[in-house]
Amino acid sequence: MSDPLDKATSKAPATLGEGCLSRFDPDELDVEDGTEFPGAAALWEQERGKSDTQED
Repeated sequence: MSDPLDKATSKAPATLGEGCLSRFDPDELDVEDGTEFPGAAALWEQERGKSDTQED
């Protein structure tokens, strides 16, 4: 039997760096990669507010 991974229809985007510094190459990403998260900015502000009050 041939390699079962040959039938895979998806693949990971290209990366830059190695080990802990590995990250997706932003020049290779397009609208098909990632997820839509319209509430990200609001969540970020909410979480930043929590960390500001915890430091006092």
